[in-house]
Amino acid sequence: MKAITAGLVLGVLTLGTTVFAPSNAGAHELGFSGLLGGVQELAPITLASGKPLAEKPYELEAGKYYRLEIVADGSAELAIGGADFFRNVWINEVVINDIEVRPLGLDSLEFDDEGTAEISFVTIRPGTFILRIPGTTGKTQQAIFNVK
Repeated sequence: MKAITAGLVLGVLTLGTTVFAPSNAGAHELGFSGLLGGVQELAPITLASGKPLAEKPYELEAGKYYRLEIVADGSAELAIGGADFFRNVWINEVVINDIEVRPLGLDSLEFDDEGTAEISFVTIRPGTFILRIPGTTGKTQQAIFNVK
C-alpha cells in the first residue's frame, strides 16, 4: 500500500511539475496542449465601431484548452471585459506584440488603437459566460461562451 501511495504522490508531483512549471514559452504551451488533447483555435473576436463582436455563440467543453484572438481595427478606443468569463477559465497566457504575459487573473482588455491580443485558456466549469464591450447592452456587442 505504501508503494502505491508513494507512486501516486511521485506521479502527481511529476505531473504538477510538467504542467505548472514553465521553463520557456514553447515547453509551457506543449505541456498544456499535450495533456489536454491539443489547443483548439476559436474564431476571433473583432472589436470595431458598430460591428458585432462574434458571429455566433462559442460552444466549448469544460477542461479543454482554447486559443482566442481579439482583434481591434482601430476605428474606436474599445475594451472587452467579462469578470464571469475570466473567473471561470484558467488563463495560460495573453500574448500582445510577441510579449507573453501569464496573469493570475483578468477583468478586461482595452485597445487604444488597432492591434491583436491572443488569449490561451482552459475552461474550468460549465455555464454560459459573456465577454462584452463595457457599458453596452446590445446583443451584437457581446460574445457568448456556452461551456458544457
